[in-house]
Amino acid sequence: MKSPRDILVTALTTEKATSLKDRENRYAFVVATHANKLEIKRAIETVFSVRVLDVTTMRLRGKIKAMGRFRGRRPNWKKAIVKLAEGDSIELFEKV
Repeated sequence: MKSPRDILVTALTTEKATSLKDRENRYAFVVATHANKLEIKRAIETVFSVRVLDVTTMRLRGKIKAMGRFRGRRPNWKKAIVKLAEGDSIELFEKV
């Protein structure tokens, strides 16, 4: 069984994610590429002690970057946007 700490990689604190948090009580996370919606939901409920209503995921392809004549690729990653029940919040985002 996968640990919740293996599924949640980091929190996203972008301008768009902050406006989602303020307007719709939605939080954005970078998650493991192999995680599905149910695993993400359980991981967030376990780690942060909140109730998750909805999970939306998207797979993002890594960009190609060039440094001089050398080209490389950033890794692919997965983003999850989680809607919490009304009245619930995650303190990690409140302190930022």
